[in-house]
Amino acid sequence: MYRRVNVSEPYEECLEDMDDRDSIYLDTISVASEAINRRSLTLSRQTIYHSAEDLYEENGALNEEDELDAPVVSPRLNSVAKYSDVPGKNDEVSALLIKQKQTITYSQWKARTWRRFQDGERSVDFVLSYVGDDPNPGNAEKREAFETNLMNEGLELEVEQNQRIHFVKIHAPREVLCRFCEILKMRMPIKKIEGSEDIIQEEFHLLDEMKSFFGKPFEFVKLDPTLFPERNNELRAEFSREKSYLFDTERPDFFSPDVRIAVVNFILERQRFGTDKEANVGIEKLLSDGVYTNAYPLHDGDLKTPDSQRHLLLNEWASVKHWIKHQPLDHIRDYFGARIALYFAWLGFYTHMLIPAAIVGLLCFLYGLVTLFSNQISEDICRAGKSIIMCPQCDAKCDYWYLSETCVYSRVAHLIDNNVTVFFACFMSIWAVVYLELWKRHSAKIIHRWGLTGFCHQAEHARPQYLARLQSAKKKKFNVVTQTLEPSVPFWKKKFPMYFVSFSVIFLFIFLAVAAVFGVIIYRMSTTTTRNLYGNTDSMSYKIMVTPVTAALLNLVVITIMNYIYDYLAVFLTDLEYRRTQTEYDESLTLKIYMFQFVNYYSSIFYIAFLKGKFVGYPAKYNRIFKLRQEECSPGGCLMELCIQLVIIMVGKQALNAVMEMAVPFLKKTYNTIRNKFVQNSEEDDGEKLICCSQWTEDYKLLAWSSRGLFDDYLEMIIQYGFITIFVVAFPLAPLFALINNIFEMRLDAKKFLKYYRRPVPKRVKDIGVWYNIMNILVRIAVVSSAFIIAFSSNFIPRLVYMLSVNPDKTDVGYLNHTLAYFNTSDFQDGIAPVQTNFVNVSMCRYQEYRNPPWADRPYKRPLIYWHILAARLAFLVVFQNVVGFVQMLVAWAVPDEPRHLRDRIKREEYLTREIIIEQERLKSAGAKTPAAIVPNGGVKGEEGGDVRHRPRRNSTEST
Repeated sequence: MYRRVNVSEPYEECLEDMDDRDSIYLDTISVASEAINRRSLTLSRQTIYHSAEDLYEENGALNEEDELDAPVVSPRLNSVAKYSDVPGKNDEVSALLIKQKQTITYSQWKARTWRRFQDGERSVDFVLSYVGDDPNPGNAEKREAFETNLMNEGLELEVEQNQRIHFVKIHAPREVLCRFCEILKMRMPIKKIEGSEDIIQEEFHLLDEMKSFFGKPFEFVKLDPTLFPERNNELRAEFSREKSYLFDTERPDFFSPDVRIAVVNFILERQRFGTDKEANVGIEKLLSDGVYTNAYPLHDGDLKTPDSQRHLLLNEWASVKHWIKHQPLDHIRDYFGARIALYFAWLGFYTHMLIPAAIVGLLCFLYGLVTLFSNQISEDICRAGKSIIMCPQCDAKCDYWYLSETCVYSRVAHLIDNNVTVFFACFMSIWAVVYLELWKRHSAKIIHRWGLTGFCHQAEHARPQYLARLQSAKKKKFNVVTQTLEPSVPFWKKKFPMYFVSFSVIFLFIFLAVAAVFGVIIYRMSTTTTRNLYGNTDSMSYKIMVTPVTAALLNLVVITIMNYIYDYLAVFLTDLEYRRTQTEYDESLTLKIYMFQFVNYYSSIFYIAFLKGKFVGYPAKYNRIFKLRQEECSPGGCLMELCIQLVIIMVGKQALNAVMEMAVPFLKKTYNTIRNKFVQNSEEDDGEKLICCSQWTEDYKLLAWSSRGLFDDYLEMIIQYGFITIFVVAFPLAPLFALINNIFEMRLDAKKFLKYYRRPVPKRVKDIGVWYNIMNILVRIAVVSSAFIIAFSSNFIPRLVYMLSVNPDKTDVGYLNHTLAYFNTSDFQDGIAPVQTNFVNVSMCRYQEYRNPPWADRPYKRPLIYWHILAARLAFLVVFQNVVGFVQMLVAWAVPDEPRHLRDRIKREEYLTREIIIEQERLKSAGAKTPAAIVPNGGVKGEEGGDVRHRPRRNSTEST
């Protein structure tokens, strides 16, 4: 086994082990035949590295094709040169240097040193870092035990101790990769079979032909095939060392970087250290205890390395100027793993699906704009409203007002509440379910291409934290998928109490979120009685606009503060639960946080949509809360105020998140860079001075990738999805704003991951997890919400009833007057009528309600037309939900989860793989000396030349 190498060993001890890579670094300082003292060779290799960087960047002496042996010495080499005059035995050193002197380019030097061990051959698959002058001796013992156990697993380690931060470089050899790929049940590509690209014969598909024909004008959105060549479908099979004849493990790129990283991370998470205590397991525990400062895989180059995948993705994918281009999903998957790649695949698909929704919403808005001055309700408010005196909006301090003061408000409200509102609601409800069904089909193709078909949560290994908590458990159960014994958790003794405590606290905080919203509602009610803000000289437009805007801003601040508090609490509670796998843990945490976020973001909007103005009462008898009058909707309805609330919370939240997502990582990375660059005396400073000379030191300055790295990004998009489905009736432009946001969100997220964060550990997933189920529930809620908003918050149903059963002309002329009831000012209760008024002799005022006039037999009681309208509203709810629900079910039934040709391909691939295994096992059992050969007609020719039909066409190798 490869020994643990310390690269800071004295030169005298390592002289005999010096390899070509050492000579390359020594060549960097342009050592001539002049004698150099041996002490110069014991200097930090980092100084030598950095000198090469100086030659390349500062002096401009080295271009990509320049040679490193150019006689240019950086000013930073004075520390080396000052030993040149010291006498000593240096003749043999000079001879060695001259003998090993080479001519290499900077690219060659960097390729051998930047991400590799000292030998320049083995790659660094993972890096651990710790503080070299750690005063705690216990930490050193834990590190020693942990690293010894890692080497016992077969990993190869190399320790670099030439600056304050020490680095442990980890390499996984082929034997370890084979062993753990089998343990992890990874599906790896099998050897290429002739004709495997044409497993399923191409058939004529009308839809594909139409897409090809109509897609020709949009060729410019496709990726450059020279930069991102199209991948061929590969046959994959679950890796097994017993079936090594299926896999070409000797191929240098067989174990891709994401596989190597995943294997090393799996070992690190489950490796023990120190004593046999339950908690002494895994790298996460060592990081939390401060034994190691960081653990991370490496990027494949810095931002300036032109031939690195990181540089390519940063310039061709993460750049905003390429916003219209498709995403290189296969390359993203190779670099970040399936979990992150699937997030970007989903975000890209969701963004594309927003295009038709945004177009229809924009058309609906333009229709309202075109018919702005032909709306009868607005015209009546602006003209006839000059003679209509409305009742006061608050007790005592508010005056009467003219209806015409809401002229502008009513015209703007027409932009969202017009004749096409119902059509748009139906369209968005159907769009939502079509989007989900098409995503399932799209994701099925992606998952199959990435070799994750059939991957399930039971195939995941248990979390090390879960196993550590149950180490002393006596009862075991057999996992039929992983074929291992795992500890069994008693449900009533351990699981149920933790679940009960966890969700009890969750519902408590949900109640607090509702209470916070209720506080904002009380604020809205109280502002109507504040004389300083709403005196007699203020217009009604000011009153109607200022209160919703200030309340929405206040609500946004409350939402943000409570999010931070609850987020920490949700993680703490989920840690208490017994969640076996990381997927179960993530889904439990996701459900908790989303339940709270749903209430936190949507409760104030639900109040405006369904409660505000519905139970106000009438001037003679107002319904009060804490002796405060409830808010009333304007004569144009509450839909406009709902729109204002949506714009501020949705657009404001997205803008704030976009700024924070980019600004915070940039500032943190800049701070780390400045601190590491300008700290002059690291011994007197607690900072961590680093000389940037390798990929591990470059990545050390980046931000650590959290296990919840994608959670906030998913949450932001799902909250947005709720806005554009549940409340889109009140804001037709919501899909357009979401589309614009997502275009930039996609590229900014990519830039953030590539530029400011360390490379994440690749994770295998088969879907986007619980987020799909949440969206599916939101679709059902959206149908009900749209129906209620149209029925109770819009003028659609009352206006339709008026036109069909009240007005003989079947028009909406006179509808406004029909919706306003009369009130005799002499019927005001004590303290309700205005104390000071600018109006003279007001005997009657109007208010928005369906009630009998004061001169009727039953004054202020509900008239018959009110019950007709209520019946029509309830009937609309039933019809809308059933019709839209039926269409949604029809769409879900008509669109299969997997395309037919994909199902056929999966079956054919399974058949081919099975046949290869059967044939090879037959040859093994028969003691065959030569493998089967592939005959041209597709059969397999055995040793005697016999033709075995129905065998895949491939050259199989003798099993090992």
